[in-house]
This record gives sequence, C-alpha cells and structure tokens, in this order.
Amino acid sequence: MLNKFLVVALALRPAVAAAQQKMPVTACAPSVSAVLQQQLSRVENDALPMANEMPEAKFNFVPSNGEFAGVRSFAGQAKMLARQNYRIGGFIAGEKPPVALDVVENAKTKAEIVKLLGDSFAYAHKALGTITEKNMVEPMPSPFGAGQATRLGLAVALIADLRDHYGQMVVYFRMNGMVPPASRPKK
Repeated sequence: MLNKFLVVALALRPAVAAAQQKMPVTACAPSVSAVLQQQLSRVENDALPMANEMPEAKFNFVPSNGEFAGVRSFAGQAKMLARQNYRIGGFIAGEKPPVALDVVENAKTKAEIVKLLGDSFAYAHKALGTITEKNMVEPMPSPFGAGQATRLGLAVALIADLRDHYGQMVVYFRMNGMVPPASRPKK
C-alpha cells in the first residue's frame, strides 16, 4: 500500500511543480504590525458593540450571587480595556498616551466610558502601527516593573489581556439575560 502511494506521489510531482510555477503571486505576506492589528480589531469588534448595547442601568453591574467580592463592574472591565490600550500602547509607541490613565479611571457615565473605549482602540491601532520588522524584538524597559520587554511581546500581552477582560464582560452580559453581539447568528 505504501509503495502505491509513493509511486502516485512521485508521478504527480512534476505536475504539481509545473502548476506552482504558473501560479501568479497576488499578495505579499502581511507585516507583523498588520497581523497584530487584525487581532486587535477582532477584540474591538467584539467588545465595543457589547459596551454600546449594555443598558445604562446595568452598566455598573457586579455579580453578587457567589464569591464575587471585589470584582470589577461591567463598566470597570470596559475601563480596564481602555486603560490597557492607552498604557501599553504608549509603551509600544514610545510616547505618553494622549489620555491620562486617571481620566479613564474617573470616567463615570456609560457615554464617557464607551467614548474612551473607542478612542483607546484607535490609539492602540496607531501604536501597533509603529511596530516594524526592525524594532519588534528590540529590548526596552518593561512597563510591568524590572526587566526588559519587546514591542512584539507587549502587543501580544495587550491582545491577550483585552481578550481576558472581554471574556469577563461576556459573562456579565449573559448574567443579565443578554446574548453578546459576537455570539449571535450572522444574518
């Protein structure tokens, strides 16, 4: 059986090689920055619509049935996304973020928080746009304390952290009897 497979594979080899030579090159490989931005867009396209849809009356929802002492509210999770976009984005871009972290922390209304969240994603995209093949693994001081980090490592950590907080927002959304926009069937 193995011999038959080998014979067929060897017989097809010239045809496969000829077909590959005739295939036009239609696209270049995406940059690291583009791949990271695509992943950031996925979080943004999941989290921002959910923050917009959470009713104002439930925006500060905190679970109370069970062991939830000290957890962030839905609004707190949304603010955490915005804070991380600004904080880590600033380190990646090598600049002071355009919004101070205490402005995010002190936001109170749904409208303020949703605007900050949307603006923070725009800033994070800008920051990820500064990542190049040349600088992506250059050592830089870590924003998390002692040690070194890289722009690529910070970008991956940012996206993973955003996904974590988005997941907590999903749970709160569902605890309020709602289906997150990203979980709804596509029409």
